Amino acid sequence: MPVDPKHTAVVLIEYQNDFTSAGGALHGAVQGVMEQTGMLANTAALIAAARAAGATIVHAPITFKAGYGEISAHPYGILKGVVDSTAFVQGEWGAEIVSDVAPEPGDIVVEGKRGLDAFATTNLDFILRARGITTIALGGFLTNCCVESTMRTGYEKGFHVITLSDCVAATSEEEQQAALTFNYPMFSEVMTSEQLLAELGAAPVVAR
Repeated sequence: MPVDPKHTAVVLIEYQNDFTSAGGALHGAVQGVMEQTGMLANTAALIAAARAAGATIVHAPITFKAGYGEISAHPYGILKGVVDSTAFVQGEWGAEIVSDVAPEPGDIVVEGKRGLDAFATTNLDFILRARGITTIALGGFLTNCCVESTMRTGYEKGFHVITLSDCVAATSEEEQQAALTFNYPMFSEVMTSEQLLAELGAAPVVAR
């Protein structure tokens, strides 16, 4: 399918210090895959060029108030891991979007993400449709969790979904490859960041 930058949004899922940065509550779990793929640098280069080409950049962080009252009193699975590690608490450094991909004027920061799917408890769908977005390109954390959940919902909602194989990270290489190989192709077009930029007709932006 053709990719028109004016109708494309790059959706950045949970590029927050608790995942991305040394000292982050969950950084150790994803550091290996991040370093192997270079996903943070790839994402920074991608969004700079995509912005310049006219694409919309959307940030979808996850945050909770101290005490995690927004979650079940007895969380399990991935959300239990968030609670146990005291990650993504509003107002704390760990919940801040990492400076490498910090929002710029014209970007959109979606509020209200409390679970896995970036559509579920936010107005992401409304924002995208109001701006005439028909294609969404997804990057972030975790490859097989929040990115995959958002991918599946985007597919169900009729968006042209692109997943960026070099802009995602999981807690292990096995999980990363399983998602990219078996799950992602069922609900999206899997591309590298360079392939997406070629589709957008976007030229790389040289850092000053």
